[in-house]
Amino acid sequence: MTSDVAQTLGALTEAEVADQPRSWRTALGLPDQVLSLLPAPDERVLGIGCGTSYYAMEAYARTREQLGAGWTRAAFASELPADYDDYDVVLLLSRSGTTSDLLRAGATYRSRARLVALLGTPGSPAEELADDVVDLSFADDRSVVQTRFPTTVLALLRRGLGDPSVAALPDAAQDALDEQPVIGPGAFDHVVFLGTGASYPLAHEAALKLRESAALWTEAYPVGEYLHGPVACAGSRSLVWSLAPVPEAVARTIRATGAALRIASADPLVELVRVHRMAIAYARARGIDCDDPPFLSRSVTDGE
Repeated sequence: MTSDVAQTLGALTEAEVADQPRSWRTALGLPDQVLSLLPAPDERVLGIGCGTSYYAMEAYARTREQLGAGWTRAAFASELPADYDDYDVVLLLSRSGTTSDLLRAGATYRSRARLVALLGTPGSPAEELADDVVDLSFADDRSVVQTRFPTTVLALLRRGLGDPSVAALPDAAQDALDEQPVIGPGAFDHVVFLGTGASYPLAHEAALKLRESAALWTEAYPVGEYLHGPVACAGSRSLVWSLAPVPEAVARTIRATGAALRIASADPLVELVRVHRMAIAYARARGIDCDDPPFLSRSVTDGE
């Protein structure tokens, strides 16, 4: 494969990754009437998603509880909790609004709670289920692999929670895009992401991005759990990338395995931008088009 051909692989994903500062600014500038559709303080909330959307909902749930905004849970659309009547608001997060598992989940909660759909595609079946819709089509990813859509959702949700740190995120994301990539392709065969609190589900999302985009062996754990077994797989071809601070005893053990250790200093959402760039670079090096990776589709529906 020539270098020119390799550079065209993932071109759509690359453009969507680069668009994140603009997309986040748009989300942070949405009018108050949009914010009013989001859960109010002290409402009991369930966030539902599939894949990337689930990890975004789990990050939101942990952030909302950390900020004292109310009882919040997240669930995979295919693994719903049994307490169907315990929620005031159910958030349905979907880029396409057509995923079969999500539509079934939404139907389960219809008339049991206020359904709010956060969607990248207007006029989708999920919109018909919902009581309220947040239109995020300005952040839709046309690539199969999601990047700007989930990060934009999280920027908006954090704004809705009154998180003061979100105002600085677009500029920080642009800085991450302007710098040289932090990890070059080919250095590692095994990548482990660590996190804690709201950064733990984002560690899973980071691992998923490298699996989907570049077919890399990736894992994700809470920082405090990594020495309880998973560290046994670390070695000289491993990168351990933490989205949260790492105690010195944990860092010392990781380095003793021969693995490289990166500890993020930026907001985890900004660090995901760096992960996106790594995913594109590794995919190209492996001859994989992360715009349309093998066996994946934009929306998983019955029969696929």
